[in-house]
Amino acid sequence: MSESITLPLPRSLPARLAQLHGGLALYGVGIALQVESGLGNSPWDVFHQGVAMRTGVSIGAVIIAVGALVMLLWIPLRQRPGFGTIANVVFLGLFADAAIALLPTPHALPLQALYLAAGVCAVALATVLYIGAGMGPGPRDGIMTGLTRLGLSVRLGRFLIEITALGAGWLLGGTAGLGTLVFALAIGPLTQLFTRWFPLSPTRDHPRGE
Repeated sequence: MSESITLPLPRSLPARLAQLHGGLALYGVGIALQVESGLGNSPWDVFHQGVAMRTGVSIGAVIIAVGALVMLLWIPLRQRPGFGTIANVVFLGLFADAAIALLPTPHALPLQALYLAAGVCAVALATVLYIGAGMGPGPRDGIMTGLTRLGLSVRLGRFLIEITALGAGWLLGGTAGLGTLVFALAIGPLTQLFTRWFPLSPTRDHPRGE
């Protein structure tokens, strides 16, 4: 049986917009911290970094381009984007590039590990914030949701998507390593933990897995 994460919606539209964009900004910082740690990126960011290395453009530009292309896959899956989906495509890459430009690159292992831990925590909290705004899933999340409509479990759908992104990114030269494993193991429990900061409400249910 599937579990669900239940999040309340902020009461006003300005609050929802602030939560959405705050979540996306924090997500960009989380991406930057993990990239700058040099210890291994999340599966999707292994792919983004690999494409960036091959094309000579920034990781943020790749995040934007891939997000837009992924949305094309929503058409056969009969997914409908929300305002938050479009905002994710437009702003996430910009926030990631800005954070990468501002953050110093650590060279000592303890500081690299700190960057990694902070990055994974930031992404988990950011996920709760932008999904909790209730304005639509990110483009990559929508693919997972669409696959569940075809009969796959959330867990299997997410695994297939992320293992494909990871494999392609590694072949392109993206950084996969200990950080990638830490992200894979920690992101689910941390996201669930951060939902405890929100009171339970029947307004929004998000499937978590089977």
